[in-house]
Amino acid sequence: MIRSYIKKIEFHVPEKIITNDDLAKKMDTSDEWITSRTGIEERRICHCNFSDMALVASRHALAAAGLEPGELDLILLGCLTPDSHCPNTASIIADALGARNAAAIDINSACTGFLYGLHIGTNLIRTGAHKKVLVIGGEFISHYMNWAKRDVAVLFGDACGAVVIEATNEETGLLTASIGCESDAKYAIQITNLGSSYSRMTDDFLYVDWNFEGQEVFKRAVKAMAQACENVLEKQNLSVSDIKLVVPHQANKRILDALAKRIGLDENQVFVNVHKYGNTSAGTIPVALTEALEESKIHPGDYLLMASFGAGLTWGAG
Repeated sequence: MIRSYIKKIEFHVPEKIITNDDLAKKMDTSDEWITSRTGIEERRICHCNFSDMALVASRHALAAAGLEPGELDLILLGCLTPDSHCPNTASIIADALGARNAAAIDINSACTGFLYGLHIGTNLIRTGAHKKVLVIGGEFISHYMNWAKRDVAVLFGDACGAVVIEATNEETGLLTASIGCESDAKYAIQITNLGSSYSRMTDDFLYVDWNFEGQEVFKRAVKAMAQACENVLEKQNLSVSDIKLVVPHQANKRILDALAKRIGLDENQVFVNVHKYGNTSAGTIPVALTEALEESKIHPGDYLLMASFGAGLTWGAG
């Protein structure tokens, strides 16, 4: 049976750090208010195009995998903050890399973008349709931020990660995944005034704002991720005790703690780096996976569990 494995994974974050104390100088908040509610202490802010971050992460991943860009036959980009919608940003990245033989697809499922991309790429390799795939997940979410809205502005940061996946005959890589969407709650996370459903004839056409229903998101996120985790464990005939490390979407610490409690995880089974980067949407899981490797929290033969949720409200686990 053809399977797919993650050959290499790398990430890139901007150098500029914005701390909670920095935000407190611009809005009615404090380090204590933010950390007690979210666990976030600082975040990174990008000052270039999103594709520039993606290129750094992608080039590092390809170099570590020993691959030339021309060997790729598919690029999947999980991102809701692309450089442009036309052309799609995956094609911008493909051109800059010199990946002349790769199809290029943008995936906008918000924070689940990387996990969705990994699921799609893995299954395309399993069918034999593709052999070497670059999966990217990341955001330039600060570009769309309303810094006057404390409940949203303190949560997010910018980052990007990339993985190279290839065909293998070994039982490794993404063994199974469960993805879905609670579309009845689609407006619980919404970037408004962006898209063709908004009129171009109004004076505030270029004004982008957010709708973020925190309690609804919290409730739905914990329930959906927990159910998705149970689904994939059951598919693989595994229990929570078999899992060496859970690498969840880093939305905020309260959600991570609630997820761990709901599915019966010990605190040391859950990887957390939300305090350093905030919620980087589609970038959180690849960044966390890379850091878990660097910190020797992952070893050969370990079972890992990933879980994510995002606007839509999309959800998934693997």
